[in-house]
Order: sequence, then structure tokens, then C-alpha cells
Amino acid sequence: MNAKYVLLGGLYFVQGMPYGLQSGLLPIYLRSVGLSFTKDIAVDGVAVRLLGQDEIGYGNTIQVVAYKLGSVLAGGGLLTMIHLLGWGILFLFLAIIYLLAILSVWSAPELRLTLGRPSQDGRLRPRTFNPWRILQELLRVPGTLWTAGFVLLYKLGEQGANTMFPLFLLDHGFSTQQLGFWNGMVAMVFSITGSSLGGQLMSKHRQPLSLLKALLLLRFCSLNLQTFLVFIYDDGVSLFKGAAILSVCVQHFIGGLITTLAFSAMMQCTQRADGSRQATHYSFLATLEVLGKLAFSTFAGSIVDWLGFKSSFCCFLFLSFTSVLYVLNVPPGGN
Repeated sequence: MNAKYVLLGGLYFVQGMPYGLQSGLLPIYLRSVGLSFTKDIAVDGVAVRLLGQDEIGYGNTIQVVAYKLGSVLAGGGLLTMIHLLGWGILFLFLAIIYLLAILSVWSAPELRLTLGRPSQDGRLRPRTFNPWRILQELLRVPGTLWTAGFVLLYKLGEQGANTMFPLFLLDHGFSTQQLGFWNGMVAMVFSITGSSLGGQLMSKHRQPLSLLKALLLLRFCSLNLQTFLVFIYDDGVSLFKGAAILSVCVQHFIGGLITTLAFSAMMQCTQRADGSRQATHYSFLATLEVLGKLAFSTFAGSIVDWLGFKSSFCCFLFLSFTSVLYVLNVPPGGN
């Protein structure tokens, strides 16, 4: 395998582990002990510099898949073993992994990039930093405004459902170990499979927007079925338990497809920027993507506390539909 892919895979793996702890382990653990519903940029810049135009599809597959593998280990694998390991061993294990990542970064020749132009005396001089001017330059890149709106919007409904549905199942007979296995591990395998397939599709077609239109509509239909399941779920009927697991797996598979294509669209937009601003441009879009998917998750638990699961999932469904409308109405040359 190309050395740059191995490097990016390792970096995105450790980048995904804290997210797995936050989204997969802690909400279920805190809920199981009776609490109410609970509330990456440098590596992306490296990826933009390392990957060429023909490497975007595979590069973004590695980005998303390695990130999710780290999330699986931290959010699902450790959740199933927490009663055996204890918190001390868990964080010692994480510290060792991060130490290995630090050592690999220090020794990676791919990261020995020129950060500035040497002056006549051979020294590197820092560039002037004007945030407002930089922002104006970023927004002038063709397609940036539309892409920024898309990455803020495309995860809202899915993120709320993916965060709250496992907690709904926890309140309806599933154990923390069952959720760690089905939602933290098995469903993540489906998500990784979807992400890998998304990378293959992107490498062949290189036009993520047309694929995103169909997939967002498919995700909306899948979320309709999951919302219907929330309304009719019966703890005493084993058929509903199987349907719930299937629903989680399908949602993760479609979500994996969409995520890889969304990041590919972001990188395609970034490559229209001036070379000196590409890392900053992609980091800007990545920040908005994280803001879009995590900001709503911060309030999702409070919404469920306030409205209940049924009304909350109707809200998630509406938000998912807005992303469908947004992509279907892309202006000419918008992306």
C-alpha cells in the first residue's frame, strides 16, 4: 500500500477514537447509570496536500474508514469490555495508541513539507495573518458557499436519529453490552462497508453530487421507517428487536456512503482554491462539517427530554428532508 495511505489511515484512526468515546460509549454508559440524555482539522490539511486529483476517492475512503475504525474501537469495543478492563486500563490503552501515533508522525517523511518561503538570509518568515481577508479569499472559491451550506445541513437529521435511537433501545429492553455490540460494532461494520463502497463509486464517476441526491433521498426513506418503528415499538415482541437492529444497520450503511461522497465533494471544491490556501480552505469546510453534525447533537438529548422520542424523531425526519431539498435545488455551477 502507498505509504501516504498508511500514514493517513493511522492518523484518522486515532482521530476517530475520541469521537467514538464521546458518541458511542459515554452516552450509553451515563444513561445506564440513570443520568438524563447527554450533550479534526490538522490531519485534513495534510490530506489535501498529500492527495492528487486521481487519489481523492481512495483517500477519502481511507479517511472515513480509518476514522470509523478508531470510533468502533473506542465507542463499541471498549464499551463491551469496560466492565472487565476498568477506566484505568482503558485510558492507559488509549495513551499507548496515541504515543505510537506521535512517534509515527515525527518519523514520517511525507510530512516534511515546506511551510513557507525562505528569505534571502535562508530563514523562514511567517506569513501575515488577516482572518477577515483569508475568509474572503475562501468564500470566493467557486462552489464554496453552496458546499458550506451542504456540510452544515446534510448530517442534522441523521445525527439526531443515530444518537438517540440507541438510547431509545436502551430504555426498551436492550442492555449496554447488546448496544455496544450491535450499535457500536456490527452497525459500524455496515457504516465502513458503505464508506468503502462510496469511495469506489467516487473513483469511477468522480461526480459525487448526482450520487448524493439519490442517497439522501434513500436515507430519508430509511429514517421514515425508523421513525415509524419508534411509534409502534413493543418490548415484548422479538420481531421489533430484529427490526430495530436492521434499522440501525441500514442507517449506518447509507450514512457511510453519504459521508465519503460528502468529503469527496468538499475536497473537489477545495482543489479549486489557490494552492497556498487549499489546506485552509479544506479545514474551513471540515470545521463547518463538524459544527453541523455535532452542534445539533448537543441539543438532541434536551429535545428528547422535552418532546419525547416520538415527536423528536419527527423533527429529525424534517431535518433530513431539508438536506434532500437543498441538494435537489443546487444552482448551476453551485458545486
